[in-house]
Amino acid sequence: MEDEMESWLFLGVVLLIALFGKNMSLVIATVVVMALKLLPMTAKWLPVIQNRGINWGVTIISVAILIPIATGQITFNDLFKAFRTPAGWIAIAAGIAVAILSKYGINQLAAVPQVTVALVLGTIIGVVVFKGVAAGPVIASGMTYCIVSLLNLHF
Repeated sequence: MEDEMESWLFLGVVLLIALFGKNMSLVIATVVVMALKLLPMTAKWLPVIQNRGINWGVTIISVAILIPIATGQITFNDLFKAFRTPAGWIAIAAGIAVAILSKYGINQLAAVPQVTVALVLGTIIGVVVFKGVAAGPVIASGMTYCIVSLLNLHF
């Protein structure tokens, strides 16, 4: 019962911080999680969402990224132009790096759940204090994995 109260308190603090920071994405996410906690069979569904939610989110983001191709805003000509500029090559390299970091990030989140707490705190600070966007926890976890591995540190 104490864990249950603590989780509600923690979510309440996150909600207050999100409201204070005027970050609607975090407000909506927190309210959704709080609403899910109220539903019957929450114990069954929250772990499913936790385990598959990142993949669902990546799918939704991928759909949003592909929309300009579907609407004709981005064409093959734009793709070919990317290969002719240094910025295009940097963007390609960054995309590759992010994909690799994300792979390590997902593994890190699964292997070391304690990292999630630090990532949540860092994400909240980044979003509320620095007006960032909570789009990269998996990448942040991958970066954490690389730095922790390079420095031979452990959680």
